[in-house]
Amino acid sequence: MAEQKKQEQDVNQLLKVRREKLAELQKNGQNPFEITKYDVTHHSEDIREQFEELEGKTVSVAGRMMSKRVMGKASFCHVQDLRGQIQSYVARDSVGEEPYKAFKKLDVGDIIGIKGEVFRTKTGEISIHASEVTLLSKSLQILPEKYHGLTNTDLRYRQRYVDLIMNPEVKDTFIKRSRILSSIRKYLDGQGFMEVETPMLVANAGGAAARPFETHFNALDEDFKLRISLELYLKRLIVGGLERGYEIGRVFRNEGLDTRHNPEFTLMELYQAYTDYNGMMDLTENLYRHVAQDVLGTTKIVYNGVEMDLGKPFERITMVDAVKKYSGVDWNEVTTLEQARELAKEHHIEYEERHKKGDILNLFFEEFVEEHLVQPTFVMDHPIEISPLTKKKPENPEYVERFEFFMNGWEMANAYSELNDPIDQRERFKAQEEQLAQGDEEANTTDEDFLNALEIGMPPTGGIGFGIDRMCMLLTDSAAIRDVLLFPTMKSQGAAKNAANNASQSAPAMAKATKLDLSKVKIEPLFEDMIDFDTFSKSDFRAVKVKACEAVPKSKKLLKFVLDDGSGKDRVILSGIHEYYEPEELVGKTCIAITNLPARKMMGIDSEGMLISAVYEYDGREGLNLLMVDDDIPAGAKLY
Repeated sequence: MAEQKKQEQDVNQLLKVRREKLAELQKNGQNPFEITKYDVTHHSEDIREQFEELEGKTVSVAGRMMSKRVMGKASFCHVQDLRGQIQSYVARDSVGEEPYKAFKKLDVGDIIGIKGEVFRTKTGEISIHASEVTLLSKSLQILPEKYHGLTNTDLRYRQRYVDLIMNPEVKDTFIKRSRILSSIRKYLDGQGFMEVETPMLVANAGGAAARPFETHFNALDEDFKLRISLELYLKRLIVGGLERGYEIGRVFRNEGLDTRHNPEFTLMELYQAYTDYNGMMDLTENLYRHVAQDVLGTTKIVYNGVEMDLGKPFERITMVDAVKKYSGVDWNEVTTLEQARELAKEHHIEYEERHKKGDILNLFFEEFVEEHLVQPTFVMDHPIEISPLTKKKPENPEYVERFEFFMNGWEMANAYSELNDPIDQRERFKAQEEQLAQGDEEANTTDEDFLNALEIGMPPTGGIGFGIDRMCMLLTDSAAIRDVLLFPTMKSQGAAKNAANNASQSAPAMAKATKLDLSKVKIEPLFEDMIDFDTFSKSDFRAVKVKACEAVPKSKKLLKFVLDDGSGKDRVILSGIHEYYEPEELVGKTCIAITNLPARKMMGIDSEGMLISAVYEYDGREGLNLLMVDDDIPAGAKLY
């Protein structure tokens, strides 16, 4: 504690010195914030790549000073720009006595301009021999310490601007993301597709199974929703005669966060008249191959050590055949809902009363198949119950002309032969309304204007939706969706969020806890019944380290924890605390768990114990804090 206090005092002193330096500059008429432009002739990478041509010539670079080494009458510094870093040699005799004194007062983090000749040092490093150094902006904060950098995951996401400065691989990821989007557009434009824009604020959020965000439009005094999909408006454009259209845009789904989900994300949907889902398969295969080759220079990509080959023909398999292959259950022999339910019970698949035969087939697919679909695979012909906007297969109307594209066990795209029968579409909407009435918050509602468009007439059409963020994850070998979103959605830090966001990077990255108004806190009464010591001691309380944490699919409350309990074997515990915590912020924490409770199934997953939380009522609502302890406590330490 004393060490932490001393560290904070040291940081505060350093921050004070920086402000004093700024005040002195302003007093002397050298306010850096008054400079409006600086002529940059080259970036660092250009100088390295074109050294033979540029050697001995004068260049100008600008960027953030990342290091400074003062050695009497001459100094070295490194300047970081968009393309990397370059060294500069700054000598008193070259820049002048007063400018050299000013240079020595500069701080790491300051933004500077360097003008000088390109040369190579005796050690062989390509550098700039400075003739002018200009302070362009004064940094009043302190960058993370050089060797440790910015490693705190939560802080990296909250302060992405610092993350981009300190971690070159992060900047490279987002440069690649930009190139991926550019490459997609280039390919589709070459195929005759037109990029369009459709409303984000809608009266009826349809086109996907997801819970929307809701808002109120004051000017019209009407409730609106943020779109969950791009589908229904793009299909209206097909009706209008725009035969090939696509949109890349943000959509919003009011659901959990985990390594592959963010409530706002980038979706691309495209629709092509006069083709079907087979045409969408061909387009997907060619698009992925093109983008990988264009951005990475190869069709072989490696994600988390696993190679996936986009150069080979993608596997095509029906959902029924996939379930048979990996579970041994032949769905062609399942004729009734009762049979489906019995099979689910036999294979420990949890289903709900509202689930029909096709829904249970999909549950089998999720349980037994998805994890095996590592190489590029099209899974075709889904049950009609889970595909309300898709054409039936003429030869088997229980199934529809739909595929999902999988890589790395993830769904990467979803495509249909689009339903263009307005009568059938109305019946599908009616079925969705029934599901909504039964409590399914992700079910669609009837869109009368869309039905009117279909009655005007839509040609046979193939359509597909691509998850752009997951595509970027695979092509950049990024572990979590937040690693490819510049500013991912984060849980508010409460009353202290501004203080936390602006805290010095050198200080411990801890947000101050929101203070509770204790007059609003209500605690459950203590138990009056006594238990004997032996009974209590049978509960095995252990310190556990959170190795991984993610939201449980199709659950709004549950988080799945993978824990180190000191035994050498991973322990999985599910806990209904997603309302209070996001998975990423819990990774690495030390918690307390009861480890000798019998395992119980939750959403089809064995939960092997219970994590301990403190629960209370605050201002009429339940409050909860997961019990977290000092990280110095080793995994497996027993509580007495």
